[in-house]
Amino acid sequence: MRSTRYLTGTGLVVGALAVTLAALLYPVMTTFKSGVIGNAASNINAQTVATQFGPMTPLDREFVTKVRLAGLWEFPAGQMAEQKGTTAAVKTAGQHLIGGHTNLDTTARKIAPQLGITLPNQPSPLQQSFLVTLSAATGADFDQKFANLLRLQHGKVFSLVSQVRAQTRNSLVRMLADQANTTVLDHMTVLEATGLVNFDQIAIDTTASPSGIATQAAPTPSPGSPTVIVTPSATFSLPPAASAPASQ
Repeated sequence: MRSTRYLTGTGLVVGALAVTLAALLYPVMTTFKSGVIGNAASNINAQTVATQFGPMTPLDREFVTKVRLAGLWEFPAGQMAEQKGTTAAVKTAGQHLIGGHTNLDTTARKIAPQLGITLPNQPSPLQQSFLVTLSAATGADFDQKFANLLRLQHGKVFSLVSQVRAQTRNSLVRMLADQANTTVLDHMTVLEATGLVNFDQIAIDTTASPSGIATQAAPTPSPGSPTVIVTPSATFSLPPAASAPASQ
């Protein structure tokens, strides 16, 4: 009995100490979390720019730039699909890429000056490597690489579009997000209609890098340099590094 009472008493003491410790730590942890969250919010607000169309956050700016970058590599990829695709479905997907990015690029170039955004004039190095890969491929190999590469990147962009559309307070960015949502969904649909998309691999690659949209930083165009226009009449040349396919 004495042993039982001893153990019970010890348990009560330990329990009381645990409750006391938790009570002491709670304000500290709450203050720490509030500080971290508050600092993050302050950093975002500090980088937010006031415009006549509503506040523009760093994410808004990044989104407009990525729409432009997407057109600079997906448009010529669509041209390749029209020229090199071996099936009607691949050629149709190429046509949708050309038409969709012609319209998106027009909107991006229209709103960028109003928001004080300088847009790139060429794809990022990684996007250029995609074009090199597609340029080197032929026949059924081209069809396969085109469908899967473009479908993977569109899936990642689709997630970004929904995030921007849900969060932005800028009316011009919201308009571009609405247009991008419709366009990207259309492109995903026609790419899947080729029957060549490996959904298992897409799921693995997307899980491995859920937000890793292939852009990287593209060089800022020099002041006064002509703006590259994404239009069906445009002819895009591959970068100098295009002499060899990108490593896989």
